[in-house]
Amino acid sequence: MLRGWALKRRQRIEAARKKNDMNNILRRITNNDIQNGTFDIPEGVTKIWNWTFEGCKSLSSIILPKSVVKIGEGAFYGCSSLTNIILPESVTEIGEGAFDGCKSLKKIIIPEGITEIKDYTFYGCTSLKKIIIPESVTKIGNWAFYGCASLKKVSLSKKVKLGHGVFHRCPADLEIEYRD
Repeated sequence: MLRGWALKRRQRIEAARKKNDMNNILRRITNNDIQNGTFDIPEGVTKIWNWTFEGCKSLSSIILPKSVVKIGEGAFYGCSSLTNIILPESVTEIGEGAFDGCKSLKKIIIPEGITEIKDYTFYGCTSLKKIIIPESVTKIGNWAFYGCASLKKVSLSKKVKLGHGVFHRCPADLEIEYRD
């Protein structure tokens, strides 16, 4: 079930999709498009559109080409079997709630160049164990890691501004390493 923020944005996105036919943007993918748990994104795609892989429960692994610079809002929302995703250094923006509900995601490396981890980005990623946040990140939004029940260690800069409830419902023994 979509949360209030997600439902409103989804409705706006659907309206925008109908108006625009933009090149180099990966749009809606369904479970029928996924072969053996993977999906091959062609080189040249620059944006993973909002809600592109939403609810693709059979997606377990994906490698993004070096041409991708943006991952849209809710792009992998509810991909509960996704265990591995490799983000290229070219990615400079990850949308709100992009990995919300990816319950099997164990590890992700945030590329240098990302300046903000937006609200709800890793909300409910219950298998996520470790995350290294690069020096380029200056802000982590509200509830970004809410409910990451397996999270053991986070490494981030002392300069990062934390939103509300960033690590709420994470383990009490979560180790947060602050770098200079």
